[in-house]
Amino acid sequence: MSKRKLKRQLGLAQVVMLGTAGTIGAEIFVLTGHAAGMAGPAFVLALLIGGLLSYSIALNYGEMASAFPETGGAMTYVREAWGRNLITFLVGSLDCLSSTFYAALSAVGFAYSVAVFFPFLPVVPTAIGIILIFIVLNVLGVGNIGNAQIVLGGILLLLLGVYVFCGFFLPGGFQWNTFLPDGELFIHENAWTNFSSILSTIALAYVAYIGFEVIADDAEEIKDPDRNLPRGILISLTLCLIFYPVISMVTLGTVPWKELAGSDVALTTAVARFLPGFGPLMMGVAGIIATVTTLNSAMLSATREAFTLSRDGMWPRFLSKQGRFRTPHLAVLVIGAIICVIAAIGLVEFLSYISSSGYLFVLFWSNLAMLRLRKRYPDLRRPFKVPFFPLTVYLAMGTCFFIVAFTEWRALVFGATLLAVLSLVYYLAPVVKHFYVTHTRSSEKLKNCILVPVANPNTGARLVRMAAIFAQASEDTSVCVFNVVLSNSSRVPSSIKPAGRRLPLTPSALPDQILQEVQNRNVPLYTKTRPASSISEGILDEIEARQNVKLILAGWPGPLNPNATVENPVKTLLEKAQTNILVMLDHTLGNIKNILVPIGGGSHSRLALRLAYEVAEQENAKITALHIFPASTAIEDIEDKMLFLREIVEDELGFIPVRLTTRVALAESVTKGVLEETKRQAYDLLVMGASEEWGSETRLFGSVDDWIIEHVDCSVLFARHYEPVAIHWFRRHLKRIEKGYNEN
Repeated sequence: MSKRKLKRQLGLAQVVMLGTAGTIGAEIFVLTGHAAGMAGPAFVLALLIGGLLSYSIALNYGEMASAFPETGGAMTYVREAWGRNLITFLVGSLDCLSSTFYAALSAVGFAYSVAVFFPFLPVVPTAIGIILIFIVLNVLGVGNIGNAQIVLGGILLLLLGVYVFCGFFLPGGFQWNTFLPDGELFIHENAWTNFSSILSTIALAYVAYIGFEVIADDAEEIKDPDRNLPRGILISLTLCLIFYPVISMVTLGTVPWKELAGSDVALTTAVARFLPGFGPLMMGVAGIIATVTTLNSAMLSATREAFTLSRDGMWPRFLSKQGRFRTPHLAVLVIGAIICVIAAIGLVEFLSYISSSGYLFVLFWSNLAMLRLRKRYPDLRRPFKVPFFPLTVYLAMGTCFFIVAFTEWRALVFGATLLAVLSLVYYLAPVVKHFYVTHTRSSEKLKNCILVPVANPNTGARLVRMAAIFAQASEDTSVCVFNVVLSNSSRVPSSIKPAGRRLPLTPSALPDQILQEVQNRNVPLYTKTRPASSISEGILDEIEARQNVKLILAGWPGPLNPNATVENPVKTLLEKAQTNILVMLDHTLGNIKNILVPIGGGSHSRLALRLAYEVAEQENAKITALHIFPASTAIEDIEDKMLFLREIVEDELGFIPVRLTTRVALAESVTKGVLEETKRQAYDLLVMGASEEWGSETRLFGSVDDWIIEHVDCSVLFARHYEPVAIHWFRRHLKRIEKGYNEN
């Protein structure tokens, strides 16, 4: 089955800013002083060498990203080279974790930068606040992220450009005798010490050049990937290679390197010499923007890695679900929450080692994959081909080894420990999953009763028949025909009193036809009567007493009065029963040959799909899974939603049944779309999930569902999946927010 793709929304300008402004982060502000203490003015040379070495990796990424324009970056290339195995899992997981903790670092850096101007703002709440803003932007669409990056990145590059220009041309700025105080580029006495200091400085600064990795991670959301991916990667790296050396040159040529050694505010110290007053303020704003842009890029990269790992089945499947904006909203929420926790509990400095050690591991394996991909897929379409292959691969791998050799030992130890932990997770996850599934199935077997509340044996006959179908589809499931004897009938409004008799029920009171059908299906059936002051109270008491009711199958309560809906027994069950509920309106249901299931993607429609499949299996019927689109929907969105429907089916049922057909229809509204479909083809049964309005006081299942049941000719089953009140409240309000956003 084709995978559902993320929506391509990023143009070349947005891509370049993701790679450039997302890379020029806090490092350039805090790194210059520390690097000056290691290599002096030779830090500029180290930056040039590091940038030039990065071209070999960037060229390889340009070819692989354009050949595989999917989300995931390095993980995608490793997966295509060697398949889904431990290495793929480690590369993807480390890439995701590196970006996650780097995002937390950036958020905390933002909070400290803002505190310089507004000391009264607490650091942790400020960091969490900026994270929440970008969580919302990520959920609403990557286009918002790209636009924000263009604006912020443009301002950042402008401010840094002002710093460079003023530093070179204003009095008090760059001087050659300050940059080279003794006329020497190297500060150590012997050649080996100078050489090793350059290598160590390159290893320290190298992480500042890998913004192209962010671009590769988001390849699936980039327009015209054949051109924009390699161009965006190479342009962003080139811009960094231009800005880093000239910024460091201005800084070390304004303030002697011995004064800056170990300083965390080297750029601010330098700008105060040639642009006093306004300069430090300008660099403070630049620092704030730099942390925001790196947070933006890092979060985008981390969430897309999590999405890819989930879509490939290596991380929990729910992280690959997409919302109506075609963004991995659940991955965004989960990763965003983790970033908030890290920023709040203060582990950022320690866990920042993941960023460096993790990226080294990722870069090594992704470049090694280049060799494998050329051999494995010699005829693969490659819009961009690396010149001088395989020299670029060997140079890239040599660069990785070289950086590892001079990387801080704590980063390497932490990285090795993390690899060991992730390896254990990889091998233990199937065992844990097997235990969970076994335990869940054992728990489900205890939920082995379908409760059928009836007021009259004759009118409840078809409910019993439908319950028998569901019971036959499940193992060790019985049907309980349940009757409530009212102890105080005056408490029940006359408008909803059931017609017919209200007597203790026995199996012999059921019609012979129903008894025969239940017997033929080999389904255990028994009856029970419970006294109660109201119908709903009796049913709820029975559920609480039994603890094994997997499903309630009730009859439609007749014409609805909005003013009395809140008092309806079915309404009470929908709100309070802690189990799944089916409500059936029977239009003389006979043989079931065609079933229609409208699907929106929520938990209620998924329950409807599963129940419809159970009926179809027992009755040898066909299913049509339907999704309604507005008439103005673009072709791309229709194709995407068709894949989305098939993903839902496969996720819920485990496979795509032969008897099931997916269909997308265009209509002015869901109600009209469903009605038109029932007129286009004759259906025996319509199975629908409740809308998010079922919790309202004036609707039973919701305005859409209540309207449909009054206008369709076939029999209808409405399904409400049980969920805690808090989750239902959150889901309803999230729908309202999304609806308001779409309308605006």
